[in-house]
Amino acid sequence: MPINVLMPALSPTMEKGNLAKWLKKEGDAVKSGDVLAEIETDKATMEVEAIDEGVLAKILVAEGTADVPVNDLIAIIAADGEDPASIQAPGGAEAPKAEAPETEAPKADAENATPGGGTMSYARVDAAPDGAKPDRGKGAETAGAASAPGAEGKRVFASPLARRIAKQEGVDLAAVTGSGPRGRVIERDVRAALTAGTGKAAAPKPAEAAQTAEAPKATPVVAAAPKASGLTTDQVRGFYAKGTYEEVPLDGMRKTIAKRLTEAMQVAPHFYLTVDCELDALMTLREQLNKSAGTTKDGKPLFKLSVNDFVIKAMGLALMRVPAANAVWAEDRILRFDNAEVGVAVAIDGGLFTPVIRRADQKTLSTISNEMKDFAARARAKKLKPEEYQGGVTSVSNLGMFGIKHFTAVINPPQSSILAVGAGEKRVVVRDGAPAVAQVMTATLSCDHRVLDGALGAELISAFKGLIESPMGMLV
Repeated sequence: MPINVLMPALSPTMEKGNLAKWLKKEGDAVKSGDVLAEIETDKATMEVEAIDEGVLAKILVAEGTADVPVNDLIAIIAADGEDPASIQAPGGAEAPKAEAPETEAPKADAENATPGGGTMSYARVDAAPDGAKPDRGKGAETAGAASAPGAEGKRVFASPLARRIAKQEGVDLAAVTGSGPRGRVIERDVRAALTAGTGKAAAPKPAEAAQTAEAPKATPVVAAAPKASGLTTDQVRGFYAKGTYEEVPLDGMRKTIAKRLTEAMQVAPHFYLTVDCELDALMTLREQLNKSAGTTKDGKPLFKLSVNDFVIKAMGLALMRVPAANAVWAEDRILRFDNAEVGVAVAIDGGLFTPVIRRADQKTLSTISNEMKDFAARARAKKLKPEEYQGGVTSVSNLGMFGIKHFTAVINPPQSSILAVGAGEKRVVVRDGAPAVAQVMTATLSCDHRVLDGALGAELISAFKGLIESPMGMLV
């Protein structure tokens, strides 16, 4: 039975990807774990692996093709015993040219995009978006049409997105009636089950399933935001003389940043709290710790702490000291966490990443420092895995290295706050009724008022200020 290779969903919000490169060609033998292709998203470059043995019979999407919808057929593998020459693309489809069309075609229902019948389909990537490590020896459990065990032990065929949503919402896939190809459970089936029951899986009613099938596919996060300017492209062009500007097409990262941050400002009610933090004690401690660092065999220091490392640690500990602020908004409830997860904005060409330091409250300053250096290097190479930049409760955005004294930052959904950090500079302060010179840093906390009220936000940033000004508390 031929095996369909589908464009994988590398993150819960991914709708399209770019097929950057094929690492196998037609006629090549493949075995489980072989890397077939590289896929570029707005955030990273990931690998698609084979989960079955066979021969790559047909490549249906040429390398360099942009904006391939999730779950679209990209290749076919002939299973053992099958003649690769006899494999035909569904509907006689041929591999498209690498050049992307200027106008975007209407998006098909990605969950129902499996062409033809009587074939297996899969799309496996090197990192699972929900944070689970891929099992390179058990392909069936990471397949796009993979079977997952139900509550009664029977196997259930479900798409990756459907399985992810079911896991997050506690839905038993065995109780869901699939409406996808060959009875596969797809996203809309899980959402219909959630609507019909209260988190416990129940088969969707036929009428509801039919209505859901006719509706456009919902974006997993929030509805698409209107254009930020409220003007069309032609209307904006009309304000300027031709030949006075260059048109720069938007790449996937810039589109995602524009969409998500516009949504954040429209949906999350922001308010801002600003404090000035004295850094003298922190700078002294930082110098002492850096001098005490051991060296590697080649003489390089084992760590070199930055002010930002202290800021990350202080935010992690502040969240633990104000546990009610260690939470995010989830529409009909608030999720509170046991540990602090702090994202850190890393600027790259054309955009930014926000890798997340997990358990920032428990990690040492040297561990945070080395982890951030690794994240920053891989972010600039677009090699971060989705689970490394998704989630988090708060983030730190530091523009101090650019000489910025004060700014406010936009919250990165689904997080509930973000700390904007300015430059440390010498300022005149009052101590014991007399003027004195101190190194001072301004920090502004943007809060989602749905989660943090004014007093709660004030507690959080006050806890942060206390740790920055008495940094020895971060070492115990």
